[in-house]
Amino acid sequence: MKRWLSFSKKPIKYSQERGPRPAWLKVPVPDQGALHAMETLLRGAGLHTVCEGALCPNIGECFAKGTVTFMILGDTCTRHCRFCGVGKGQPQVPREEEPEKVAWATRQLRLQHVVITAVTRDDLPEGGAEHFARTVKAIHRIAPGTTVEVLVPDFQGSEKALSLVVDAQPEIIGHNVETVPRLYPEVRPGADYGRSLNLLERVKRLDPGIKTKSGMMLGLGEKEAEALGVLRDLRGVGCDFVTLGQYLRPTGKQLPVRQYITIQAFAELGRRAREMGFAHVVSMPLARSSYQAGEAVTSLAGGEK
Repeated sequence: MKRWLSFSKKPIKYSQERGPRPAWLKVPVPDQGALHAMETLLRGAGLHTVCEGALCPNIGECFAKGTVTFMILGDTCTRHCRFCGVGKGQPQVPREEEPEKVAWATRQLRLQHVVITAVTRDDLPEGGAEHFARTVKAIHRIAPGTTVEVLVPDFQGSEKALSLVVDAQPEIIGHNVETVPRLYPEVRPGADYGRSLNLLERVKRLDPGIKTKSGMMLGLGEKEAEALGVLRDLRGVGCDFVTLGQYLRPTGKQLPVRQYITIQAFAELGRRAREMGFAHVVSMPLARSSYQAGEAVTSLAGGEK
């Protein structure tokens, strides 16, 4: 397979070798006032965000804009993915009042678009899908002007669990493939690439009107052709939106960065994704699965793609 080409048709450098973090990955110092205000609101309601739990580099920018990705079902995951900064161990009992608390926080923040994700809860019946569904319904009831995006785990392949979420009618259902299939045993033990693709495909079968979304981290040792192959697989199951970002090691406990992907390569990969037919693409070093999520909603109303 030929290498990606830039707009000038000259070969571009996909990555630099592992080493000091490149200048293009410097994150601005967050507005401490915005951080404190958002944290006060969240702690007062006893809510968690993936922004904090996963040590997201965009937390300052998003909090300053009043944007959050709520993380339901606690802050402790039952899986041990080797890229993720979320805590692992024995999870908490789900809080019955959490769906309505998330909905009221959404209304208080006047969010036009809200993203709901969760730690993976293989210990719960249907993987916590009912809790997802209750949260979506609560937001639609309490903050009816807000569009809802859920970023769900794989529910261990349960179509019954997925149906509960689909029936709640979120506008977008996301599930991240995270990396290329060759790296799953190292990066995502306990997950399955085919199972993740099947989940996205089943959403379309259950309700073709719901938009689907996925995301991939680059820099874990994948090859260019492998990344393009994942994009083709995602389009093959009808995935509408995709995000592509640079993997950054959250702490010393996670996998090291194996390569830093150049800005030019991100731009070209984004162009190729659009050519494949994705309705909305975010492809840049600091992109994360919910980064600029509200912008994808324009495609729901036939806006610019």
